[in-house]
Amino acid sequence: MDPVTSGILVILALFVLMAIGTPIAFALGGVALGALVLDRGMSELTYFGETFFSSIASFGFVAIPMFILMGAAVASSPTGRDLYRSLDLWLGRMPGGLAISNIGACSIFAALSGSSPATSAAIGKLGIPEMRKRGYPDGVAAGCIAAGGTLGILIPPSVTMIVYGISTETSIGRLFIAGALPGLMLAGLFMAWTLLACKLAGGYGTPSPLAAAAHQVKQNVEGNLKALVRVVPFLVVVTGILFALYGGVATPSEAAGAGAFLCLALAILVYRMWQAKPLTLIMRDALRESVMIMLIIAAAEIFAFALSSLFITQTVAGAIADLEVNRWVLMAIINLFLLVAGFFLPPVAVIVMTAPILLPIILAANFDPYWFAVVLTINLEIGLITPPVGLNLFIIKGIAPDIELRDILMGSLPYALCMVLGIVLLCFFPGIATWLPDLIMSHS
Repeated sequence: MDPVTSGILVILALFVLMAIGTPIAFALGGVALGALVLDRGMSELTYFGETFFSSIASFGFVAIPMFILMGAAVASSPTGRDLYRSLDLWLGRMPGGLAISNIGACSIFAALSGSSPATSAAIGKLGIPEMRKRGYPDGVAAGCIAAGGTLGILIPPSVTMIVYGISTETSIGRLFIAGALPGLMLAGLFMAWTLLACKLAGGYGTPSPLAAAAHQVKQNVEGNLKALVRVVPFLVVVTGILFALYGGVATPSEAAGAGAFLCLALAILVYRMWQAKPLTLIMRDALRESVMIMLIIAAAEIFAFALSSLFITQTVAGAIADLEVNRWVLMAIINLFLLVAGFFLPPVAVIVMTAPILLPIILAANFDPYWFAVVLTINLEIGLITPPVGLNLFIIKGIAPDIELRDILMGSLPYALCMVLGIVLLCFFPGIATWLPDLIMSHS
């Protein structure tokens, strides 16, 4: 069977399994195993387990569960509540200010947790009910949280950037730096659209109930400043981790281990989480998400191996490389491919399967691999708020079940267009992603 036909059958089989609700890791692994057995015979079963586990037997992958544990410690503590209260103090009384403060809280929480779902859940549980109470449309309230949550895979430290770095053998520290300014740029675009949306809808500037009465203003300020003080130690830890990575003081795995320990200790000390129950929940959540991600990585590696064995990846890469088109047309084709892949697959699976194939093509077209990592990540962010997978959409639906899924989707769509604008800006001004890494790494 020729590679093109094999590729079509493999992709169709994957979509069928996903359509009937098969977990993504089992769908990828099942299709890969079936393809390998058909191609090489039953003897392939002897080596499947070894291939599966060897794909994640890398010391670099230790950083993933450690960063996830760090994020779980932050997400399970009242840090999100304190962030929300602090930003609402300064921004909540301007038109659209509450939605702006939620995006700001998402940006900071994304840096603390490194997880899009955790960011959407932690900030959304507080922000969505409050925005709806103050008269914000359901679409704006849901959309700004869903979009703000996507920043978790771009703003460092980011698990997806770690996976990209290991898959392409590029510097994880440099990848983290490359995502910083584009992450802030996207947050700024989200805030700009939120202001415009609120203005078009008539503006929403109702002060919070605590700030409404003059005699309560001082008490409100003091309470929110205390909340901000409680968040500062976590920000210091994240800053220290990034400094250790950028300065070459520690490897990503070492920095992640130290960060996980410190954030867990801070959650216990700052928020008095002494009881066994909250600590058990933190460990459970971290273990569950770590196992899920590592399963997806291992299954995606097996899937990529199967595609390579059937010469599907070589055929696709050769077809793309043989396209006699302008390099920007080539980049547009790659972006469209990544966008469609992000609609159906989680970010980690897309990176593991596509990054090693696309990187040689990107380098041949004279694109910067770190710039491309940012573009790839933003494409995958769009997938988090677009169906059929749209993980953040379903998290928001779980938080606010009385909001129609259609309203959540329509409220998120303008933010997806903001991300497309962000990719366009990166194409015209690649220095947004490359300037800071070049500046810092050249002096390290």
